[in-house]
Amino acid sequence: MQRVEREIARLIEEIGYGEVTRLFEMLQGGKRLRAKLILKIASSSQTAPLLGAIVELIHAASLLHDDVIDEATLRRGTPSVNATDGSKTAVMLGDILYSKAFSELVLFDREIAKAVSSSVTALSKGEMMDVKMSQTFNDDAQIYLDMLYLKTATLIEAAAYGAALLAGKDAQNHALYGKNLGLSFQIIDDILDITADEATLGKPAMNDFVEGKCTLPYIYLYHALNAPEQERLRALHAKVLDKEEALWIKKKMQEHKSIEKSFALAQKLSDEAMQVVKEDAGLIEILETMIKRSY
Repeated sequence: MQRVEREIARLIEEIGYGEVTRLFEMLQGGKRLRAKLILKIASSSQTAPLLGAIVELIHAASLLHDDVIDEATLRRGTPSVNATDGSKTAVMLGDILYSKAFSELVLFDREIAKAVSSSVTALSKGEMMDVKMSQTFNDDAQIYLDMLYLKTATLIEAAAYGAALLAGKDAQNHALYGKNLGLSFQIIDDILDITADEATLGKPAMNDFVEGKCTLPYIYLYHALNAPEQERLRALHAKVLDKEEALWIKKKMQEHKSIEKSFALAQKLSDEAMQVVKEDAGLIEILETMIKRSY
């Protein structure tokens, strides 16, 4: 990972603007899941660290735009760029990171470059779908999972696919692994938004629902409730919850095992991913760590 960090630092330095360097430092501290995945799959490739750095720049750019869209003031427990320097600056920084990543991506084989660039188009489409879906109460789990695939899993899928091509491994199997890793990772995030405390999350608990996002636990809960309770849940959608309202939702989720159902799907996706890379202990370890994480 030190080689990835050095590549990231080099790319940021090449931009040649101290303000970009200062702002990018505010984004540090992420899990670097995508870069770690690339290194695990293509450990022998000399260009794997650069591909990891490119994908991490793309991911950082998407988070900057996400925070502007969500009007989020915190990112991993620290003030977001849009909170400290304004939304315009955050959007422009995201654009710089995207364009720098693409300028480096052209150095790779056409198939790898196409996979990663296509995933960014899908990611952007997913972000747009997410915004549209937050305007109304969505009770369709498949629509939600389709959006998750585009917004979160496609970039991880492309990272795994590209790394497999670099290493001469089965690209399709690794793409499936990346897709399922991305989906299960986000479902665990959705669960933690409800079950973890604010200090652990670095943002208010149950913030997804307040922002209008009907994640899987809420969708599963909705279909388990009776008609009056469904109306109550709909009425609470996209509003700041008081203590009593939040407790009611959590109590009903416990009663109907909404969290357990969501976790079961994440586990199923994780198990499917393990099956296609069952000879690779490193990739299985990533899945096991992800499914057991508490933040």
